[in-house]
Amino acid sequence: MTDATDAVDTPTPRRKPKAAAKTIGGRELKPSTLMMGHGYDPVLSEGSLKAPIFLTSTFAFENSAAGKRHFEGITGKRPGGAEGLVYSRFNGPNQEILEDRLSIWDGAEDALCFSSGMTAITVMLLAFCSHGDVIVHSGPLYAATEGFIAKVLSKFGVTYIDFAAGATRAEIDAVLERAKAQAAAQGGKVAMVYLESPANPTNALVDVEAVKASRDAILDADVTPIAIDNTFLGPLWARPLDQGADIVVYSLTKYVGGHSDLVAGSIAGAKKWMDPVRALRNTMGGIADPNTAWMLLRSLETVELRMERAGRNAEKVCAFLKDHPKVDGLGYLGMIDDPRQQDIYNRHCTGAGSTFSVFIKGGEAEAFRFLDNLKIAKLAVSLGGTETLASCPAAMTHLSVPDERKAQLGITPNLVRISIGIEDPDDLIADFEQALAAV
Repeated sequence: MTDATDAVDTPTPRRKPKAAAKTIGGRELKPSTLMMGHGYDPVLSEGSLKAPIFLTSTFAFENSAAGKRHFEGITGKRPGGAEGLVYSRFNGPNQEILEDRLSIWDGAEDALCFSSGMTAITVMLLAFCSHGDVIVHSGPLYAATEGFIAKVLSKFGVTYIDFAAGATRAEIDAVLERAKAQAAAQGGKVAMVYLESPANPTNALVDVEAVKASRDAILDADVTPIAIDNTFLGPLWARPLDQGADIVVYSLTKYVGGHSDLVAGSIAGAKKWMDPVRALRNTMGGIADPNTAWMLLRSLETVELRMERAGRNAEKVCAFLKDHPKVDGLGYLGMIDDPRQQDIYNRHCTGAGSTFSVFIKGGEAEAFRFLDNLKIAKLAVSLGGTETLASCPAAMTHLSVPDERKAQLGITPNLVRISIGIEDPDDLIADFEQALAAV
């Protein structure tokens, strides 16, 4: 229900306000407030309080000149992308409202939504990489991400160098110098520094500030962006763009979706980094569908409440697990033993999260016995949902990672990854207590 216009240079009105208020009386509104209406104007949708689901494949142009202008943006003849609704592979009302709200949490200029976290990651990497390029990444990464870099991009002449999540500035400097020399020898560039912090599944933190300082000193900051998967702590407990990252990546399936009923992903950052990814997404597809985008708008309204509750629950559960005789250790950010990791946490994080690793005394058999005896917690992969989930990464999500690599990264057979939900914490403790008794 957009207004018609005959002006060639006037952008097409969208189903959202052009300049939604982010302040009142000089006060900057918090993300939790803006989630209730930012980017959407009920007047443009028959007064509907919430955005409807726009199930359409294409949108009617108000005139031919507007259609031409939109396609000039989509094809890159004019910078900035489409200035109105065109076709659902490119954009749509639900997706645009979602992207507006996602950018708020990280203080980003722009955001893009995708059909899954891995779609977001792979399209982003493809947008920035060319033959002969080098990717530098932290380790460990989610197995599918690491596999895409090592096995798929290698087919197209892209190589990689990795470094341990807790690396120091000097260690990162050495890796970037190697990468720069390797890229020069291959006739390419260092295309991206890709981070995952906390790392999946060890919860090891990356010093983003050190990575930025190293990148700025050794590489061209206008050519080599720093991207970071912030799924474990975002959007509530960490804002990596504040520490110097250029692009923040999410599996929206996790905390943002939060109900284990959808799959989606996103990236956010400055428009100059989003535009090449948007252009490739326009070609390849992979944008989140309208229904999923609408469900995420619903979930964003309660993401802070859910994450706060889950975080408090995790703190109580880990206090119980910490001294249990059948627990060999915890990978929980609220109980860090390593001074280097504690320093990174103090500078980068506002909360310890609700996903952690617990090392069961023994090996795979003991870990399996613990998992198989859980009654409340569900034996399933993924994380960040309202329910508590537990899994064994070495035998499940990271099964494809070579054993030697798993050992190097600390992904042992007795490591159990737990994502705490919003159940009663004492009930969860009772569940873990009886499951450990069976080990």
